[in-house]
Amino acid sequence: MEVSLAAGVNLIDTAEMYSSGASERRVGELVSGRDVNLATKFPPSPFSRIEIFPKALEDSLTRLGRRSIDLYQVHYPNRRMPIPILMNLMADAVEAGKVRAVGVSNYSAEEMRLAHAELAKRGIPLASNQVQYSLLYRKPEVDGVLDACRELGITLIAYFPLAMGALTGKYSTKTRAGGLRRFLPNFRGKAMAAVQPVVEILREIGERYSRSPSQVALRWLIENEIVLPIPGAKNRRQAAENASALSFSLSPEDIEALNQVTMAWRI
Repeated sequence: MEVSLAAGVNLIDTAEMYSSGASERRVGELVSGRDVNLATKFPPSPFSRIEIFPKALEDSLTRLGRRSIDLYQVHYPNRRMPIPILMNLMADAVEAGKVRAVGVSNYSAEEMRLAHAELAKRGIPLASNQVQYSLLYRKPEVDGVLDACRELGITLIAYFPLAMGALTGKYSTKTRAGGLRRFLPNFRGKAMAAVQPVVEILREIGERYSRSPSQVALRWLIENEIVLPIPGAKNRRQAAENASALSFSLSPEDIEALNQVTMAWRI
């Protein structure tokens, strides 16, 4: 946290669902008294009912040690929680001064448009949609989400921007991933082999800027003005490496080369 903040990172994303509130509590402790934007999410569990929204918001505020949440997001679409009702609850929270901006997560283009329209009735913008997006997962470019974000002025917050580590260059067909990663598609057999040309181009581009493959992969996202990647970090070194993606730019030729080599993941 200290390394990230010192490097200019000013948004921390968490959720009540992470470790049953423990993540919110710890983040709140670490950033107490600091000028940091905090983003968290509702609901607390997949089995929650919409009626608990007011209490869940108060509980998150208490754990974070804040009077208001900078970005309060709906974690995922849920048929038992109609979007119009959710957005009106969010609007109530904004008007009460408990939420500064409203976001959603894992929403389709259609769901996002509905959320945007409902909030607009109350004069409140939809700030963001947090979805998976990386060089190895370019679905937002073809499913309408990125286009809708651009049209409506919504920020696309990209989670798994390094494809859970597949874009870092740490793994290959010879250097296998451990833990849960070894069961994931991008880290197995032919899929892992297919990723290697992408990593090699990331290395080649990175060498010209004295940057790592992961920094180049993050920068590819940052170059899109409506995209905000949120990489995770397990230690100081990773935190510093992630933050360094803020300090250089890619050329149009670099961006196009990465676009072309990852065309197979644009599905």
